Amino acid sequence: MAGFDDREKAEEAKYAHDEALKFRIEARRNKLLGLWAAGLLGKTDDADVNAYVGEVVASDFEEAGDEDVYRKVSGDFKAAGVNVSEEELREKMRELYVKADAQVKEAI
Repeated sequence: MAGFDDREKAEEAKYAHDEALKFRIEARRNKLLGLWAAGLLGKTDDADVNAYVGEVVASDFEEAGDEDVYRKVSGDFKAAGVNVSEEELREKMRELYVKADAQVKEAI
């Protein structure tokens, strides 16, 4: 029975580790996305860029998944008249997730 308990604890620990890693990757992706979007929005002042990046990162806490982040950036683009299609934005999000994944795993 101890072997079963050990295996269960190991699986729980792996799940917790995987979820923490996923959180770090998504947060890093959102930071990279915010930096990219800030450039397209014409933000050049470091304080404005950092504030915008913070808004993008914080937008991920509205609901599970990426839709809240997508809506934030897409809405900001529309309000500013930045012409980025849904497909382009979603592709950039995927591309930056891969980049964030590599950066986070390299830092471990």
